[in-house]
Amino acid sequence: MRPVLHSDLVAVSRALHAVPEARRGGVCRVILAQARWADAYRAALGRAHPDWGDGSLAAAAACHPQSREPFLSDPEYLHCLWVLVTVLLRRAGRHQGKKMPLADL
Repeated sequence: MRPVLHSDLVAVSRALHAVPEARRGGVCRVILAQARWADAYRAALGRAHPDWGDGSLAAAAACHPQSREPFLSDPEYLHCLWVLVTVLLRRAGRHQGKKMPLADL
């Protein structure tokens, strides 16, 4: 997966905002997996994956329905950002051998 940019956070959060709350964690993990697979495809073949793009989260999120970008004061949108950041923190902790204190968030 490519390095995560602010635009990736927005794109994935908009995709999560378009699905019911109960599905957000699963959809988030699917988008991350698609970005990883697309990045591997790009690295191996030198071109973007036909469905999931260039390995960025924004490109992978683009193949999912997305809501219009809400204001940051929207609690549902903030929840979507929280879901994504939580998944990214857990993934980073797993890869660095650290346990992230997510209960303290």
